[in-house]
Amino acid sequence: MDTYLIEGGKRLSGAIAVHGAKNSVLPILAATLLAAGQSEIHNCPELSDVAASIAILEHLGCIVKREGSTVTVDARVLRRCDVPDHLMREMRSSVIFLGAVLARVGEASMCCPGGCELGPRPIDLHLAALESLGAKVETRADSLLHCTGGRLTGCEITLSIPSVGATENAMLAACGAEGVTVINNAAREPEIADLQGFLQSMGARVHGAGSSVITVEGKMPYHGGRHTIMPDRIVAATFLACAAAAGGEVTIEQIDYRHLSTVTAALAEAGCIISSGKNYISIRKELPLKSVRPIRTAPYPGFPTDAQPPLMAALAGSEGTTVFVENIFESRYRHVDELVRMGASIRVEGRVAVVCGVPGLYGASTRCADLRGGAALVVAALGAEGKSRITGLHHMDRGYYDLEGALTALGADIRRIP
Repeated sequence: MDTYLIEGGKRLSGAIAVHGAKNSVLPILAATLLAAGQSEIHNCPELSDVAASIAILEHLGCIVKREGSTVTVDARVLRRCDVPDHLMREMRSSVIFLGAVLARVGEASMCCPGGCELGPRPIDLHLAALESLGAKVETRADSLLHCTGGRLTGCEITLSIPSVGATENAMLAACGAEGVTVINNAAREPEIADLQGFLQSMGARVHGAGSSVITVEGKMPYHGGRHTIMPDRIVAATFLACAAAAGGEVTIEQIDYRHLSTVTAALAEAGCIISSGKNYISIRKELPLKSVRPIRTAPYPGFPTDAQPPLMAALAGSEGTTVFVENIFESRYRHVDELVRMGASIRVEGRVAVVCGVPGLYGASTRCADLRGGAALVVAALGAEGKSRITGLHHMDRGYYDLEGALTALGADIRRIP
């Protein structure tokens, strides 16, 4: 089991670019199944979740090649329409293959997906969207889902909540339906717009991503597409939190500052000096952080739930009290006990966490419980006094590539020990 060894108290300085977005590349890899051709995906990060998606594509019959950050998917021949249990359990986002396989071959079978344990995340919205398009969904033994499409037909779909995954699955399935599909109350995340960009490169007629109404004009077949994955805004938010905790001055390059406006607003309120331009965000932290007004996570353009743990870790060493309200996932505070081991004063009641700032954190041995919770521990360790050990890094490998290398380049004292 790999371990991070971090010596805290080192100020960060320099500029860095973030890799491609995990939450963008996964649905785009699934979308390559729509075309009986070859697709080329650039800026594709080497993450364990990406490796799991590639394994699913290969299981289905695709030929996948990686050269550096470019992944080529040849989906001309699909031999199967099922995804086995051991692949589904690798990540929650594996359910996104349901809509794509159904659209391409008219049938799909898979088990309920795995991923980080962040509380109940039912896929009923996904299945309801597919049923609206005409799919028949059966639940068999061992939680096996079997969908048959036959002839999918465009329709109007209204999601009860703006679920990112359900929006993506509806978009992919609608590409294989006859007629026009309108998705109301769609998720507005930038990654949805990135998926739309790839679908358009394949010849799909998809419009409206970024708004709450997305229109898909189904038209099979499609040709292979070419696309460059957008930068990962959550990785960027993590680096911003690292700088806020450790101090110094850091510039995140090749990032759209508008995607992180709620995060940078909170950091500015905490006392950081934020500047941004067309393709960058800079942060400078000199004075101790201050508490901020309550932070409530919400679907985009609200405060992202994935940025909540890193920001909480930075504010654990602030002056005053900050309240966090988690509105997306029920079990998103699994990092709190580990932060308390480092001297943080945090009280959790249901979906509310009250962070009472302390003069400083100290190094300790901690363990990642999930992906973003692991990032929170790194943030805290960088700002703490003394040495920290962090285990359970397989969670972080799902969404961060060579985090230790990037932080070392900024001046952090961090090593990954096999």
